[in-house]
Formats: sequence, structure tokens, C-alpha cells
Amino acid sequence: MKSRSESLIRLKKFQVDEKRRSVTQIEMMIADFERMAAELDQQIEIEQQKTGISDIAHFAYSTFAKAAIARRDNLLNSARDMKGTLETAQDALAEAVEDLKKVELLDQREHGREAEAAAKSEQADYDEIARLRHMTRR
Repeated sequence: MKSRSESLIRLKKFQVDEKRRSVTQIEMMIADFERMAAELDQQIEIEQQKTGISDIAHFAYSTFAKAAIARRDNLLNSARDMKGTLETAQDALAEAVEDLKKVELLDQREHGREAEAAAKSEQADYDEIARLRHMTRR
């Protein structure tokens, strides 16, 4: 029974680690998207200062700035979508941690029962030895 519960605990720990890695990867992706969007904001501002035109509707507005705005908006939308994915991954991680705790608690209870049974058996042996000694002294 020990090997079975230990295997289950190892499996649950592995699942928690996988979910934790997934959450970390998603967080890193969101941070990268937001960083790239901020860099594009800076490039857009520099381009607008160079050309002296900041009105997107102006006929001479920089095509580079328009493309950078579209890319920035796509990155921000992707980051927003990934935040939804992150929430789902965090929920899955919390559930996996909860499952691990349940399995560990059951394992502790089982070990407690085994230790209690061993202690009772040992005490019964001592009681028997004491009883036999007591009977031989009579």
C-alpha cells in the first residue's frame, strides 16, 4: 500500500509542477506582450515627433506608425486573451494543489493508522511478556 500511495503522491506533485510551469509560462508571455506593446508605443511616439503629425486620420500620417499601432493593438489584445487563459491555468493549479493536499493527508492518516497498529501490537507483546512473568513468579 505504501508504494501505491507514494506513487500517487509523486503523480500529484508532478501535476502540480506542470500546472505551475504552465502558469509561469503564461505570465511570462503576458509580460512579453505588454513589454513589446510599450516599446511600440515609444516607437510610435518617436515617429510622430519625427513627422510632426500625430493625427491618425491625417492623409500624410506615417504608414510605419499605423502599422506599429495595429501591431501594438494586436499585442494588447493577445495579452488580454492570455489573462483569461492565465485565470483558467491558475484555477487548475489551485485544484491540483488541493488534490495533492488531500492525497498527502490520506497518506498521513494511513501511516498514522499503521503506526498505531504497530504500537498496539508491541504493547500487546509487552503485556503478554508481563503476564507470563507474573504467572511464572506465582
